[in-house]
Amino acid sequence: MKNFITLEGSEGVGKSTQLRFLKEYCQKNGIDAVFTREPGGSEIAEKIRNIILDPSNGGMTDVCEAFLYAAARNQHLRDVVAPALADGKIVFCDRYVDSSYAYQGFGRKLGYDFVKNLNDLAIGQYIPQYTIFLDLSPEEAFARKGGADKADRLEQSGDEFFGRVYDGYRYAAEKNADRFIVIRPLGTKYETHEKIVEALKQKGVF
Repeated sequence: MKNFITLEGSEGVGKSTQLRFLKEYCQKNGIDAVFTREPGGSEIAEKIRNIILDPSNGGMTDVCEAFLYAAARNQHLRDVVAPALADGKIVFCDRYVDSSYAYQGFGRKLGYDFVKNLNDLAIGQYIPQYTIFLDLSPEEAFARKGGADKADRLEQSGDEFFGRVYDGYRYAAEKNADRFIVIRPLGTKYETHEKIVEALKQKGVF
């Protein structure tokens, strides 16, 4: 979907910071853009987000989790993403369907095809034009972040889980190489921002 850009990566890779820099860049250059996130991004989707991430919901099944992500994604898409794209705006989203491939498909071992079939129903034709993947291993990312967030149910899933998540991202990047922009955020956050902007210029987004 033209002008639909998503940012992906493991916990702690700096997605939120890079989205903030992109927002500042768009404002400075008069680019009409919407910035949003998943899970959440709209009123109902945020309520689903709270259920998913609540540490007290430790008994949630993996399939239930996958369906909740897809449900939140569908609601957010209809409330925020689709209207903004219809208005000719660029939409930047912090996580989208590739997160489900990585976290539920690989991390929870539900399988890429299961998650894809489920999310095909949720998103229809709304596939990102480009996906910026901040490629950093879980070990590197959590070291940057200072460890897992105890208030986040997903972040308490353990090292093996996040190793599988990383494998899932790399698999998704290979399978969808036409839309993935892979960036290693090894320098400063400002250098990473410059890499992202340059890549989006080369793709004709900016």
